[in-house]
Parts: sequence; structure tokens; C-alpha cells
Amino acid sequence: MLSNKNILVKSFLVITLILFAFGAGFYMGREEAKIVPIEGVFNFEKGMPTNVDFSLFWTTWNILQEKYVNRDSMDVQKMVFGAISGMVKAIGDPYTVFMPPEETKIFKEDVSGEFQGVGMEIGVRDGEITVISPIEGTPAFLAGLKAGDIILQINGTSTKDMIIEEAVKLIRGPKGTEVILTVFRKGWTETKEFKINRDIIKVPTIKWELMENDEIAYVKIYHFSENADSEFTTVANKILNTPAKKLIIDLRGNPGGYLEVAQDIAGWFLRKEEIVTIEDFGPGLEKKEYKSAGNERFLNYPVIILINEGSASASEILAGALRDNKGTLLIGKDSFGKGSVQILEDLKNGSTLKISVAKWLTPEGYSISEKGLEPDIKVDLTEEDITDNKDPQLDKAIEKIKELR
Repeated sequence: MLSNKNILVKSFLVITLILFAFGAGFYMGREEAKIVPIEGVFNFEKGMPTNVDFSLFWTTWNILQEKYVNRDSMDVQKMVFGAISGMVKAIGDPYTVFMPPEETKIFKEDVSGEFQGVGMEIGVRDGEITVISPIEGTPAFLAGLKAGDIILQINGTSTKDMIIEEAVKLIRGPKGTEVILTVFRKGWTETKEFKINRDIIKVPTIKWELMENDEIAYVKIYHFSENADSEFTTVANKILNTPAKKLIIDLRGNPGGYLEVAQDIAGWFLRKEEIVTIEDFGPGLEKKEYKSAGNERFLNYPVIILINEGSASASEILAGALRDNKGTLLIGKDSFGKGSVQILEDLKNGSTLKISVAKWLTPEGYSISEKGLEPDIKVDLTEEDITDNKDPQLDKAIEKIKELR
């Protein structure tokens, strides 16, 4: 999840690699003014390890230039991008990636606007491209894709070792064109192909209604997009003018979004200065606390939150904040476990480095990453339930909230 409403972009001077066939390189620290030899690279940035030997890289580069049969058709810039991508990928974090200019352009599309594709959020779980959540009403949703589905191929191209941004690039495309996804789902004995026609995708934000003789307000938040906090404010003010004194917040299928939006919405339910989430930068570094600054208007309202495999990132932050601070019950299935913080560093020529810099913790210090949140009451929602227009998870939430005072 991005850690700033306006995507955090910092100027970043990448390690300068000057392509020399032979000779040694040097690291020159700005303050020390010392010259330390490093094999095979010139580098002028402070902080470069002095025990790094790049000669193998240059040896391989030169052999390709001299002996590869189709060397006249080699794309040198693409080779450089590939080398950087491989270096970043070797870290082993699926959310830390190097993006060439074309992939950067796709990534920077405004999630609160429109784009052309199939309408789903994807992530990486156990090294596999996995559906976090299809967006309601989109081609992916209508085709029957589910949270947790594993995408094995995109138009026949294997997704093994594929980064998310590459998968997004292959799945997206002009309205009216087709993409074929080869999918495996837990419980299936074989894979299935989904042929999906792309369309213009409009990302919904919030819907709400009154239930149980207007005693309960049901609010579904689809995405913590840039305008979700203002839309929630509009909905909240309407609810305050109804007889409803209890709230069910549905975060199922919500893939997340911006931290500040989750923080603002949490402020409606928490006391000022209560911790919403903790940013953990790793061993030896000081953690950062994000606290509620909201209006507390729903502080005394009984609340229950619905989560499932498609609840990720900002959804997990909001759910964890209300559970840890006020004992809010979570009902449904285990959440996705996308609890890391990424920032975007602008590089040369329109390329970028998206890098994980921290992990999100709940107020009590539980790490959201990988394992996600476990609901207090687990309730399955089967395909038969959906076909029969049943929702046992929501039914359980209504049942339990009636018991709360």
C-alpha cells in the first residue's frame, strides 16, 4: 500500500553504471574524498559497498556483444532494464520492483478514475499471481473470478516468476479486446480458462443502506481511493440523521488504497490520538505511529466489520485499528495479508523503483503482512450461497450486532 495520498515520489540518483569493456571502477565518497577500487564499475554515489565485484556482469555483457548470434538485433536499453529488474527481483520481495517507463505509466494511472481492463486487483501470495479481489460489476467479477484464484497463464504466457506490474500490463488492454486467463482455484482438480472481454473500468467507492427496521446502517467500502474519505463523510452525515444506532462495515473484496483515507475514516470510530496503525521500518529503526484525528461521531455506536480473502492493505489497517482499540468483532474469512509500505522513487528516463520500506502493524503490534487478520467469527461464503443470493457472513453480522448495546 502506498503510504501517502499523493504518491510518495522522491528524487533518486541511481547507481551510475558506465559501460566499459575493460578496466577498474572507483567509488568516491563525497565526504571522505577517498578512492576505493571496485572491479568493473564506476560509481559516484556515497554508500556503495567496497567489496562488490561487478566484473562478472561486464564479462557476460562483453561475451554477448561479441558472440551472440543475433547481436545486431540486441536492444541494449532493454538489457540494462532487465539487469536492474533482475537485481531488484533477487531481493525476494514481490512488492519491490523496478519499472521501465511503460510499466511506470500504467502504475501511475489514477485509481479513482477510469482505466481499460477487466477490473480486478491482483497481488503475489506464495510466489504466485493471485486475485485479491474482482471489482463488483466488472468483466472479471461477471466472469466469475474469485478472491484467492491463482492466475497461472495470461494469454498463454506463464506467470511463473512474473512481477505484478508485468501481469497488470498483460491483463489490461483496450475496451472490447479479449484476454484469456488460465486459473486454478482451491478445491478444483484442474485449471480453467476464463475468456474475458476488457471494458472501461469505473472503480466504485461506497454504498450504504438501512437494515432491520432502520436499526442498523450497512456501509460497504469498495476501495480506499483518493475521494473515499469525502464520500464516507457524506454517507456518515446521512446515517447520523437516521434512527440507526449500529453499524456494519463491509470490507470484503476491498483491496485497499491510501493510508490517509483509512486513517480519516477510523477517526469517526476512535477517540482522538488513539493509534490507527504503526509503521515498522525494521530492526534498530524507530517505529512511527499514525493516530486518529477524527470527530468521534460513531465512537459509541456498536460496530461489526466483515472481511474476507479480498480484504487487503488499508482494509486490514482499518479493521485492525477498530478491533484493537474498541474490541470490534471481525466476521468472515482471513484477510489477504498485504501489510507492507511502498514508496515510489523516480529514476532516469521515466522509469521508477517501487520499494517496500516498512510493514504495517496493528495498534497492539500484530504484523498484517503475509498472514493477514483472522476474524473473530469465521463464516464461509460458498458459490452455492452466491448463486442462491444468500450471504451467511452478513447474516451472522446482523445476528451478532443485535446482541450488542
